[in-house]
Amino acid sequence: MARNCSIVPALFLGEPNLTVANVSGSSTIPALSQIWQRLLQVNSIGPDDNFFDLGGDSALAIQLFSEIAELYGRELPPVMIYHVPTISSLAALLEQRSAPELSPLILLKQGDRLPVYIAPGLGGGPAEFFHLVKYLRAPNPVYGLQPKGIEGFDQPPERIEDMADFYLKAILQFQPDGPYVLGGYSLGGLVALEMAARLSRKGEEVALLVMMDSYPDINFLAPAQFLRLLAQRVKRRVVNFGRSPQVNIRLGGLPNADAISTFAPALEPVKEAAYKALRRYKPVAYSGDVVFIRAREVTEFPDDPKAVWSHLIPNLRVETVPGDHLGMLTTHYEKLASVVDGYLAAVPSSH
Repeated sequence: MARNCSIVPALFLGEPNLTVANVSGSSTIPALSQIWQRLLQVNSIGPDDNFFDLGGDSALAIQLFSEIAELYGRELPPVMIYHVPTISSLAALLEQRSAPELSPLILLKQGDRLPVYIAPGLGGGPAEFFHLVKYLRAPNPVYGLQPKGIEGFDQPPERIEDMADFYLKAILQFQPDGPYVLGGYSLGGLVALEMAARLSRKGEEVALLVMMDSYPDINFLAPAQFLRLLAQRVKRRVVNFGRSPQVNIRLGGLPNADAISTFAPALEPVKEAAYKALRRYKPVAYSGDVVFIRAREVTEFPDDPKAVWSHLIPNLRVETVPGDHLGMLTTHYEKLASVVDGYLAAVPSSH
């Protein structure tokens, strides 16, 4: 069983023992408590209360880190709130003199069974799964995988293979032995597929792989699929001619591009690197079982997952949920969670 998987993830690789004890007796916690109480409009906050459980969101995180920069002279990206979502952990981070070495594992849901690791779409992060995990009933802890470089500290990878290596290094450090439960949305499904294939080649068991509306770049489709998708996109653009501009669906499931850019200043290079990775990636074959969850409303992606994947993934089971590529995650997350729950129920409870 993964170590401490039901408690906290290994957020700080460089200093895994960073705890409240590191900041006891300092003025950092009282000062942060006052800021949190004012921004969150809560009269009393404990040092281990979670920012998001108290009603925090991306807009409030921007204000929080703006005030921290003014008070402490430390310019930290607001996306750091996902790594340090409590006053005690944030205080410990502020009292570090060097930039922390962060794990990409972000605990989204606690549990006491095999952990679930889920990779975000192109330009996204663990935040895009917050609604989904709220409706998951399976007793598995869920960890969102945060792309390298989104905090502004590192250079983002430009290959799917390197993304898979980055995530697997953290997963194997946290959970040395299988079986493993992997998932991914959009581009993240390609990363999860690459991770599953690598684990399988090492002789590790992948108990479940879930790909949510995940497809390769159009240039890696079979000729018939390529022409069909091209015609489909042309038809859609003709139908939509003159309508209001649509949100770019390849942002990875996050509906407001301007808000995302403000919340994560490092997102633009991460997104550009992910585009390059998608264009370069030729999907690998995988002999394990895969659950593919497709959106009922076809937009810019193929409408037949089996036609795209069956030659690489012979054991592919397809499920359909309401909504389009974005809506399946941002609007119809309750139905999506129900489908995922059904498959998690069949996953072993432990090793």
